[in-house]
Amino acid sequence: MSGKGKVRIIGGKWKRRTLHFPSLPGLRPSPDASRETLFNWLSAKIVESHCLDLFAGSGSLGFEAASRGASRVDLVESHPAAYRALAKNCQTIQTGQSVAVHHQDAIRYLERTKMQYDIVFLDPPFRKNILPLALEILVRQERLREPAIIYVEFHSDQSLLSLPEGWTITHRMCRGRSTSVLIDTNSQTQ
Repeated sequence: MSGKGKVRIIGGKWKRRTLHFPSLPGLRPSPDASRETLFNWLSAKIVESHCLDLFAGSGSLGFEAASRGASRVDLVESHPAAYRALAKNCQTIQTGQSVAVHHQDAIRYLERTKMQYDIVFLDPPFRKNILPLALEILVRQERLREPAIIYVEFHSDQSLLSLPEGWTITHRMCRGRSTSVLIDTNSQTQ
């Protein structure tokens, strides 16, 4: 298949395994340095966690979380070619039941699933203004365990939306066109 991209898992039991993904508009896997920083931030929380990679794309964040000890990772992807690549990567790496791939719209998934998550990765296509809605549904539908951690990546030209009372940005990273933050929901009152 031409136009495929590749990214390597950088830590954990699948370290150095290669993920293949199609070249699609808006699909931009997190660079190695950004993933390394993110998973250093998450190192004390990742083992045995339930994670959601809501706009999975290449799956680099979700597969990295599973490789580093998350007990369950749900990858949600609406694009058919990206979904097929995620499913094939699960077979190639032999993830077993630790990684589940869902071919569904991200918002629809949040509205219908009954799962709750310790860690949520939100890295939607930059051209869509979907972060406010995704965060609102995570709270309204009670998809977050207490406490939960949310990783959000957005275009550096955008400002981060207002956060619910009690949520705290604990880490921030700026690289090129993107800004990433880690949000702790620990003191969120429902």
